Amino acid sequence: MKKAFSQIKEKLTRTLGTKEEEPEESYLELETETAHEEKAKIIVKPFTLQTFDDIKGILDSLREGYTIALVNIRPLKDKDLIELKRAVNKLKKTCDAIDGDIAGFGDDYIVVTPSFAHISRATGTSEVKSE
Repeated sequence: MKKAFSQIKEKLTRTLGTKEEEPEESYLELETETAHEEKAKIIVKPFTLQTFDDIKGILDSLREGYTIALVNIRPLKDKDLIELKRAVNKLKKTCDAIDGDIAGFGDDYIVVTPSFAHISRATGTSEVKSE
């Protein structure tokens, strides 16, 4: 970018520095290289809650904003139901803070999404008709 501006400045000073000469029919080539920023990709990441301390990694990933978390709660559910309730409440509070969405998925999984995603809560499935 600096190079392009210096070329323009050089052309202007050359044409302004000379006396009333006939302007040349020339073009100034500018570099059009731009840095392409990669778009952030969305990651669907599985997690397993074996202890309450395992929630830290889930919360960190959610706060980054590009992770949809699939959390297996079965190990903690079998071990300590009170710790599971604490963990789910912590997930709900973080989900509210980041304007995300949280829902149970079966008996053993929780899905937590950032603000750009919404979880469909269809109560039933429609039957597929065969022809």
